[in-house]
Amino acid sequence: MNPSRRKGRSPTAGVATGRFRIIAGRWRGRRLAFPALPDVRPTADRVRETLFNWLAPVIEGARCLDLFAGSGALGLEALSRGAAAVTFVDREPRLIRAIAAHLDTLGCESGSTLCAEASTYLAARPEPFDIVFLDPPFASGPLGAVCQIISDTGVLSPGGRIYLEQDAGAEPPKLPPDWEILRSARAGNVRYHLASSRSGAGENKEQDAEQGAP
Repeated sequence: MNPSRRKGRSPTAGVATGRFRIIAGRWRGRRLAFPALPDVRPTADRVRETLFNWLAPVIEGARCLDLFAGSGALGLEALSRGAAAVTFVDREPRLIRAIAAHLDTLGCESGSTLCAEASTYLAARPEPFDIVFLDPPFASGPLGAVCQIISDTGVLSPGGRIYLEQDAGAEPPKLPPDWEILRSARAGNVRYHLASSRSGAGENKEQDAEQGAP
C-alpha cells in the first residue's frame, strides 16, 4: 500500500489551503483543496482547458507523468478525461499526501504518488510515458535541462507529448534535438507549450496564440 494513501490526519490540517476545480470528464466540477505552499500555483482553468483540447486525440488510455505535481491539477484532470494511469511526483510530502487523499476521495485506483526529487525519480529510468506534464516552480531554473534529462532517460515514449509551462518573460525552452514544439500559447504571465518527441505529422501548429489573462 502506498503510504501516501493511508487514512489519517488531513494533509491540509493546520496550513492555509487553495482550491482548484476539475474542468471536464467524469469528475467535472469537483473542487479540491491543496496546501497553499510557496510556488504552488495550479495551472489556470483557461490554460488547462486549452491544453486538454490539444491533448484530446491522445489523452484516452494514455499513461501520464505529472512530474512537478504540486496541487495535482494536471494529473487529476488527465484521469478525469480518460487517461489510463497517472504517476504524481513531488518533493513536498504535504502535497503528495493531499493528492493521495484526492485519489481516495474520488475512488480512483489509476493514480500513484511518490514523494521524491524529480532528478532522483528520472535517474531511476521509469517505464516510458505517453504524456509528461512539466510545470516546475518558475524559480527552479530553465526547463531545457529537465527536458534533456527526460530525453536521455527515455521517460517520454516515441511520439509522446510533453507539456511545458513557464513564466511568460522567460526564453523558450531549449529542447532536445529530436523534439519539436507543436503548439504554444500565452495567458497572462504564463507561456505554455505542447511538444512531441518526434515530428507531429498532420499536426496543425498554432504558435503563440494570445489568450489574455486567465
